[in-house]
Amino acid sequence: MKRENSVDIVRGIVMIIMALDHVRDLMHVDSITLNPTDLTTTSSAVFFTRLITHLCAPIFVFLAGTSVYLSLQRKNNIAETRSHLIKRGFWLIFLEFTVVNFGLFFDIGFHTLLFEVIAAIGFGFILLGLLLKIKPKHLGLIGLLIIFLHNLTPLIPFSEGSVLKNILTPFFNPTAIPLFAGKVFVMGYPPIPWFGIMLVGFSFGRYFQLLKEERKSLFTKLGISSLLLFSVVRFINIYGDPALWSTQKDSLFTFMSFMNATKYPPSLLFCLLTLGIMFLLLSFADQFHTKIQNAVMVYGRAPLFYFIVHFYVIHILTLIMLFLQGFNWEQLEFASGTFGRPKALESGLPLWAVYIIWISVVTILYKPCQWFGSYKMQNQNWWIRYL
Repeated sequence: MKRENSVDIVRGIVMIIMALDHVRDLMHVDSITLNPTDLTTTSSAVFFTRLITHLCAPIFVFLAGTSVYLSLQRKNNIAETRSHLIKRGFWLIFLEFTVVNFGLFFDIGFHTLLFEVIAAIGFGFILLGLLLKIKPKHLGLIGLLIIFLHNLTPLIPFSEGSVLKNILTPFFNPTAIPLFAGKVFVMGYPPIPWFGIMLVGFSFGRYFQLLKEERKSLFTKLGISSLLLFSVVRFINIYGDPALWSTQKDSLFTFMSFMNATKYPPSLLFCLLTLGIMFLLLSFADQFHTKIQNAVMVYGRAPLFYFIVHFYVIHILTLIMLFLQGFNWEQLEFASGTFGRPKALESGLPLWAVYIIWISVVTILYKPCQWFGSYKMQNQNWWIRYL
């Protein structure tokens, strides 16, 4: 099977959007003190800026699974694919706790070890590699069961403080585990719910064998059905998300409450909303203007390279911002998890400036990603397969 442009287009779109969330995290004036989805303190502009970036992680993980399926079809070698997935999985987890964590915090002491999307994908690759002999449709069914049922795990009657609960909780729910010397391990992306998304993405890859029009029709139906199911289940307001929606101070904030699905861990409603939009993007990706397709594919074909480098670019810009705002090096706080920004002093940029920085970061990274994508296609060095 040839490389699917629609996968690279949609992945490129979400990689571009992802940078907006990370610029906001590191540089927005209120990002250190306020939760962008807390309706008691947020503004509509900040809320929707955060909401649109919810698309990134689930689509990134889903398409990682899809890419594995397409690669397996091209190679037609389960043993080789398994070996590559397991090695790459461990490599991604290593990168998360070293290169990515440092790029995020610039903390040379690594006081916070954060297990996020790259490590979750790595964990998923390892498990998927071990399960490759199972039929894709069966793996997809397992993934759907995880997506639809994992919100029930808090109802399991573990005794408080039981060993089994302490072992299983980090796999299903965000957890902070104190380590030593002031260090903490934070399971930000509980791996099992995200693995469910990857499994469905892997199983979904077989639909790219359909004719283009059949595929477009199917993807459109899946997208609309997912969004309709989201609307119905959300309206019923009983199951699908631990945070129920409620009437707010006005109609806009009530709508925000309705849309405010839980990402940590990704609830059923969160998955229906984000993946429903993804299906529609995949359906219409080939109809985007050729220049748009070519531009976003530059990022979509160098996802890990882009992911790592963009953190360093944003963080360097954050330090420049702090120095321009009058802070000196002694005032910067890296071990506290605030990206260098002092907790007790106001710093950061207004939201309109965050958008300007975001566009600048994406523009800066265009040529490096274009170069890396070309280099990756033209070279068959073993190490290039892990980036």
